Amino acid sequence: MKYMLLIYSLPNPNQTEAEIQAEIEAYGAFESELRPSGVQVVSSEALHPTTAATTVRVRDGKTLTTDGPFAETHEHLGGYYLLDCKDLDEAISWAAKIPTAKEGSVEVRPVVDFSQ
Repeated sequence: MKYMLLIYSLPNPNQTEAEIQAEIEAYGAFESELRPSGVQVVSSEALHPTTAATTVRVRDGKTLTTDGPFAETHEHLGGYYLLDCKDLDEAISWAAKIPTAKEGSVEVRPVVDFSQ
C-alpha cells in the first residue's frame, strides 16, 4: 500500500550554512538506508518555502489567487516521501527515521487506490 509521508518543520530563517549542510547529510543518510531496504520510493521531493506558495480558490466561477499558504501555521510542509510499504507499521517506522521528525513532525497518510 502507498503511504504519503508529509514532512512538517518550523521555518528557521537564521539557519546557518553548516546547519543546512548537516540537514542535507542527515537526509542523505536516511535515503542511504531507505533505498536498499526493499521499500519502493515512488516519489520524494523537497518544497520551496511557503513564501513561494500561491493558494488558488474558485468562487462563483472566478479563479482567485493569494500569495502564500492556505492557512497560517507554525509548522510548514517542507517535502514528502511517497512510499509503497507492506502496512502502516512499516510506513510509521520509516517516518520516524526522517531527520525532521526529531524537531518537526511527519504525517503518515494512506493513499487511496481508485483502481480497486
